[in-house]
Amino acid sequence: MALAHVLGAPRIGPHRELKFALERHWRGELDEAGLRAAASGIRQANWRAQAEAGLDCVAVGDFAYYDPMLTHVALFGCAPARFGFGARIGLAEYFQLARGNADCHAMEMTKWFDTNYHYLVPEFGPDTAFTLDGRWLLDEVAEAQTAGFKAKPVLIGPLTFLYLGKPKQAGFDRLDLLDRLLPAYVRLLAALRAAGIEWVQIDEPILSLDLPPAWRAAFERSCHAQRSAGVKLLLASYFGPLRDNLLTALQLPVDGVHLDGVRGGGELAQALDWLPATKVLSVGVLDGRNVWCDDLAAVLDRTEPLQARLGDRLWVAPSCSLAHVPVSLAPETRLDAELKSWLAFAAEKLEALGTLRAALNRGRAAVAPALDMNGRALASRRQSPRVHDAAVAARVAALRADADRRHSPFAARQAAQRARFALPLFPTTTIGSFPQTPDIRQARARFKRGELAEAAYVQAMRTEIETAVRRQAALGLDVLVHGEAERNDMVEYFGEQLAGFAFSQNGWVQSYGSRCVKPPILYGDVSRPRPMTVEWTRYAQSLTGKPVKGMLTGPVTMLQWSFVRDDQPRAVTALQLALAIRDEVADLEAAGIGIVQIDEPAYREGLPLRRADWPAYLDWAGRAFRVAAAAVRDDTQIHTHMCYSEFNDILPAIAAMDADVITIETSRSDMELLRGFGEFAYPNEIGPGVYDIHSPRVPSVEEMRRLLDKAAAVIPPGHLWVNPDCGLKTRDWPETEAALAGMVAAARAMRRVYAI
Repeated sequence: MALAHVLGAPRIGPHRELKFALERHWRGELDEAGLRAAASGIRQANWRAQAEAGLDCVAVGDFAYYDPMLTHVALFGCAPARFGFGARIGLAEYFQLARGNADCHAMEMTKWFDTNYHYLVPEFGPDTAFTLDGRWLLDEVAEAQTAGFKAKPVLIGPLTFLYLGKPKQAGFDRLDLLDRLLPAYVRLLAALRAAGIEWVQIDEPILSLDLPPAWRAAFERSCHAQRSAGVKLLLASYFGPLRDNLLTALQLPVDGVHLDGVRGGGELAQALDWLPATKVLSVGVLDGRNVWCDDLAAVLDRTEPLQARLGDRLWVAPSCSLAHVPVSLAPETRLDAELKSWLAFAAEKLEALGTLRAALNRGRAAVAPALDMNGRALASRRQSPRVHDAAVAARVAALRADADRRHSPFAARQAAQRARFALPLFPTTTIGSFPQTPDIRQARARFKRGELAEAAYVQAMRTEIETAVRRQAALGLDVLVHGEAERNDMVEYFGEQLAGFAFSQNGWVQSYGSRCVKPPILYGDVSRPRPMTVEWTRYAQSLTGKPVKGMLTGPVTMLQWSFVRDDQPRAVTALQLALAIRDEVADLEAAGIGIVQIDEPAYREGLPLRRADWPAYLDWAGRAFRVAAAAVRDDTQIHTHMCYSEFNDILPAIAAMDADVITIETSRSDMELLRGFGEFAYPNEIGPGVYDIHSPRVPSVEEMRRLLDKAAAVIPPGHLWVNPDCGLKTRDWPETEAALAGMVAAARAMRRVYAI
């Protein structure tokens, strides 16, 4: 009998219950007991869904109030010493680690592998100690068992936990902490065994990375120590093939191994030959990262031979946790019926997994109606005329080799732009968005429901734009933005106006904490029927003599933050997006907008996990950005923005994007990220973020000035801009104005020091 399970489930709830409970709790409207009750309801619903789909166990421990890596910081009592919490961390301290407090900035945040999920980065040093507080997992296990579910606890493995952390002392090797950490894992695993647990899933996704030899070698002693607790271990890797780490994983002293059969399917034959005869092989046969229906007949064609050799040692699962896809298609009453039939969210993937389990164990005839329905949906998608646009394909094919090149090199452009804008030293700006107030959200919602006429909606948004422009002018900012009041999301807003995109009503996924996004569904060829931002930006510019930036989302981020079609290369889709953005840039320039920001926060996120695969990606991603930006005059200034990523290993590629100004997140790292730009001698202008917009904390002028001093020590002052880390849509106006006032004061203080 083949078994079925999942590596994890969405933790936000079918209607974002966790988001709303968290935000009520942070506002003081919901006590801790109420928050815990809401969390329990989400977990119980997830477990029921897994059981009802016919799965053989339920994932427990995949839930987190904010982030699983942060939960493991609490579980193992290793909060950064600067918070002064000690080893025991309750929910109040947990949220301070995530959001900061009056005395400490929040823990750093970065992308989880190549996904759009952000995790909290543990901080490690020679003095780091680990003290187990097993309640963070054991209470959830008891909850599942009491409800009658067979629990399979999920833990981030000790090596992944350490590897994805950050050393806080130069030269410190995080691997030196492994022997301190392992005893805490062993005690936890022993407690799970005492609670009646048979299997524990140990997630070690770093096996899909290029690992230093010492880290690869450490897996043997890590797994040997954990196995001594007496519980069965399923070592789980995902997000790609293991390549040179495959044999290492299969030979480890564990009881089973999970492999990503979607991205790493080419390794399954080799894995089958190398798998010891005593071990379980769990294969991720459904795509846990995308929303398209998997071809169940093709999956069975690949999986049935595995079952013939492995029998009950074969487990089937999605490729990774289902937290990366929305919860269910059931609430999607407005999606076109044909398009909807092509999709599978988490609930539908559970159903498909149950179908596969039944087909493997009882034969395909037992699930013939489900297989037939799946086949008809796949055929519909392949044959649909709405997917392909000959005009778009022809335009991409006709693109000239030099279509991604500006007219002049940066030095000539910089001179033209300085003559045009006459900005002061350390010019100040923001990243684009301003607070999305209840009035803004209510007006947009009423307009979408048809309760507010278009003229009234336009006037309401113009009023908000005027408010944002007036406030910026009063604060003394040098380059203004229109505030993006009309935008629901930086990708969704554009996707709604482009051909080839569809949108769900409730297709939310977690980005971090209470922040959820609703990725567009990019199903067909992309084109821009009409201008998307020109009138809003032109109106803002009419209100002020200072330059107003046009704000666009770049082609790579549009690609990365959508559920992208899987029937053509991503590079082709990126070029289609680039041409649509290129048209918008040209129209903004024609409307008199002299500065255009093309945001690419997902540029680093799209990087393949293995370095050998980087050049091909960076080649097409860089070309896509340049195609979007290149068709402007020398005195039109192109900005881009990137955040919450490590940039230093791809600085030549970032420089090759050739944006006139790049703004980046640097405050949580205390400007550490900027050091690489200085050592590389980054040639263009740069705006390192001087305060963290994801925290309600307002930094002092002195704190921002100190960061700018650090920046000026590594970047020529004449190339430095001053800005927040990211957009301000999630903040409120009082803290926004206070922080920006301080930022402007810090910039003016720098001008007095560096005046030429």
